[in-house]
Amino acid sequence: MTRCLTFLVLTLFAFNAFAKDGSQSAPAEPSDMESIFNGKDLDAWDGDPRLWSVKDGVIHGETTDDTKANGNTFLIWQGGRTKNFELRLSFRCNATNNSGIQYRSKHITDGKVRNKWVVRGYQHEIRNQNELPSVAGFIYDEGGKRGRMSLVGEKTVWSAEGKKIVEKFLDADDYKQLFKLDDWNDVVIIAKGNHLQHYLNNRLIMDCTDGQPERALLDGILALQLHAGKPMFAEFKNVRIKHYE
Repeated sequence: MTRCLTFLVLTLFAFNAFAKDGSQSAPAEPSDMESIFNGKDLDAWDGDPRLWSVKDGVIHGETTDDTKANGNTFLIWQGGRTKNFELRLSFRCNATNNSGIQYRSKHITDGKVRNKWVVRGYQHEIRNQNELPSVAGFIYDEGGKRGRMSLVGEKTVWSAEGKKIVEKFLDADDYKQLFKLDDWNDVVIIAKGNHLQHYLNNRLIMDCTDGQPERALLDGILALQLHAGKPMFAEFKNVRIKHYE
């Protein structure tokens, strides 16, 4: 009974705050964001050197028929952790496969891992598609049991028991106009406590409150993904972060 009441209060608070705010635009960029990619090399990043490089000033990850990823693999930031933070970057990729931005995640080195750069945790999906629901911006539980935790256009509240309440706020036509196919797209991720928000090209596209205490992630590493399977490329630039208390 207590858990149900707590979930009800949490849900009402989250949706009421969302409705009162009314704004779906990204907040102004803080003046003290820290650049964590120097545009020259992968200093402070660690990943499979066969697959990750710097080309024309951007992080370039690529798999081919001859150079394949042995399972999903990641370029891991070595310069700190993600707890309460704001991350901003731009990405582009092709449509043959998908990528992702891991945050509050864990580097998995024990057990039967398929490569040295396996990561599990919250993932901001990266894709070059504009047809909902399989698009850039939803939150995925990489290596976990909850799959697509909140889709693009959804405000989602997860209960302690693993149930979720969803409110829609962005439709397919809105997203199609927002996303730039075959071009650079701007991402903002803001995580404070158990509240997670994803913005695309200055607009809020996903809002998730993770109220499941045994599975909610409050701290962890930052990483970029190359997906196993079909040959692909993914690129990232202007990567910067701000940490909050």
